[in-house]
Amino acid sequence: MSRLRDGGWVLPASLVVALLLGLLPLPDALQPLRPYWLALVLAYWVIEAPSRAGLGLAFCVGLVADLVYGGLLGEQALRLVIMAFILQRFRARLRFFPLSQQALAIGALLLNDRIVDAALHLALGQPTLPWHYWWAPALGVLLWPPLFLLLDALRLGRRGD
Repeated sequence: MSRLRDGGWVLPASLVVALLLGLLPLPDALQPLRPYWLALVLAYWVIEAPSRAGLGLAFCVGLVADLVYGGLLGEQALRLVIMAFILQRFRARLRFFPLSQQALAIGALLLNDRIVDAALHLALGQPTLPWHYWWAPALGVLLWPPLFLLLDALRLGRRGD
């Protein structure tokens, strides 16, 4: 019970919200610009609470996302595990970067995710991704600071300090 009082509810709730944000309908023109909400939220938890979020959670969340979004089973799981692995490897450095540098590092990870996604599309013989598909990581860079601050405030239980 003390775990719930210490913000233990924030991890599952934030992942569910990120999953739901990925389901929100967008106009066709904006669809490729959709930020990868699950990756952003999972990145926060891998950086800030590595004992609670790691490769296993990334894999499970990815499988759930594959089922919910109706994609190839294991595609998002692979993408999230790759991202979580890189984050775990460089967590000690990333954690102490200023928020602006963290946002750039997250942007690089999101760009890497797009490369992995494009490679999977290519390997499976699916159509190539449109050029504006590559702008979504830039949107992730812009969303990282407010998302980080929001999740940090919820996790630590701050009230507008």
